[in-house]
Amino acid sequence: MEVSGVATYEECLRTGTQQLRDAGIEEAALEARLMMMAVSGLSRTGLISAGTDPVPEDIAARFSEMLRERQTRRPLQHILGTAEFFGLEFLCDERALIPRPDSEVVAEAALRLIPEGAGVMVADLGTGTGCLLSAILANRPGTSGVGVEASAQAASLARENLARLGLAARAAVFEGSWADWPDWQAADLIVSNPPYIASAEIAGLAPEVRAHDPMAALDGGEDGLVAYREIIRLAGQHMKPGGWLVFEIGYDQKDAVSGQLELAEFTEIGSSKDLGGNDRAVWGRKPGK
Repeated sequence: MEVSGVATYEECLRTGTQQLRDAGIEEAALEARLMMMAVSGLSRTGLISAGTDPVPEDIAARFSEMLRERQTRRPLQHILGTAEFFGLEFLCDERALIPRPDSEVVAEAALRLIPEGAGVMVADLGTGTGCLLSAILANRPGTSGVGVEASAQAASLARENLARLGLAARAAVFEGSWADWPDWQAADLIVSNPPYIASAEIAGLAPEVRAHDPMAALDGGEDGLVAYREIIRLAGQHMKPGGWLVFEIGYDQKDAVSGQLELAEFTEIGSSKDLGGNDRAVWGRKPGK
C-alpha cells in the first residue's frame, strides 16, 4: 500500500509504520516519524498539529520513496543523509561508519582527560566521519586536532563534516594509514574507534551494517584485536610520554585491550560502559612524564 496525496499525516505515518514493521524494522514508528519530518520540514510538534491535514502529493511521494529504501534495510541515516552525535549533526553516507550513540562514551572519556582551557593536540585514528574528533574539538575550544584516515572516501567525508561544523581551522585530515602518520609525538591524546569485529562474525551482523558500512572499518581480523595491537605497538614506540590513548572497544574486549596496554607498560588504565551497560571505552597513559 502506497501513501498518497489524499491521505492525512496521521494516515501516512500509520501506513509507513506498518510497512517498516513488516520489513523487520524495530523502531518503525520512530523511523517513520523522522522520515516524515525530513520530507515535510515539520518539527515533531508540528507533525502532531498537522495530524488530520492532507499530505501534499510531493511530500507523500518522497515519503513513499524513503519507505521503499528503508524496507531494503538501507540505514535510516543514509536515507536522511545525516546522523546526530554528541549534539552535532554529521553528514552520513556509505563512505564511513555511521556515528552511533554508544561511541559517545568514548568522546566523554577523552574529554575527562583534557582539562578545560588546555591547549592540547588530539588525534583520531581511523576518523571516519570525524565524529569523535569533532565532538572533542567542539567541547574543548583550546584544542587542535588531526583525523588519520586510510580511506580517501572517508577522509573526504571527515573534511566535509569538519568544515560544516566550523572546525576546519583547528583540524586537519591526514590521508593515509596510522603506521604512515608522521606526527605521533605531537599528540597529547589519541582516540580511536578501530575495526574490532572478528572476521567470522561479519556475516551475522545486521544487514544495515554488513551491507552498507565499509568492510575495512568493521573487520578486526581473526580475533578482532589486530588494529589494537598495531596501534598500541606504534604508540609504545612513537607516542609522546605522558600522552593518553583512548579506544572504543567491543563489548567483550575490555580485558584483552587493557592487557595489551599493560604489556606496553601504559599506566592509569581505565574503562567505562555505554548506555546499555556494556564495556565500550578503554584508556591508558604512556609512562615517562
